[in-house]
Amino acid sequence: MSSGLKKAAFAAGCFWGVEKVFAKIHGVTDTSVGYAGGQTESPDYREVCTGRTGHAEAVEVVYDPAKVSYEELLITFWEWHDPTTPDQQGPDVGTQYRSVIFYYDDEQKKQAVRSKQLLESGHLFSRPIVTEIVPAGPFYMAEEYHQDYLKKNPGGYCSHFLRSPKIRQVLAGKTNS
Repeated sequence: MSSGLKKAAFAAGCFWGVEKVFAKIHGVTDTSVGYAGGQTESPDYREVCTGRTGHAEAVEVVYDPAKVSYEELLITFWEWHDPTTPDQQGPDVGTQYRSVIFYYDDEQKKQAVRSKQLLESGHLFSRPIVTEIVPAGPFYMAEEYHQDYLKKNPGGYCSHFLRSPKIRQVLAGKTNS
């Protein structure tokens, strides 16, 4: 990784849609879809889909903190999925579709926890937020045909859409506090 760049990782349902959202952010230099948070080493897509590996479909984001803050990445994460549905996003159901923030350092953990607390206290959701906040462990790249899937297949399936502008209002400028 080039000097000064940082990593972040998120799981928020089908990784195709999550990658598409993060790839559009100014300051994000690279995105990769893959599998994180499980116990099986080097799983493949079919194994992850069984739910027995413990992995979530995730996106690893490489970003330039001089151009985009981790706070902005968190806001985007919360805006583009439903963090109240355990093991589900839209029609996609299974543990691999759970909501997770994988943190790489104490500062990311602090900001992630703070963002979740702000959303909970803001009462924007009618159900409890179930998003996990856990240390980033190994990230296993998904098969090549999954990388940039929606860029290669513009009409492909995606269940991600902007949920509420109120999320940004609650979080903007407050996750670092």
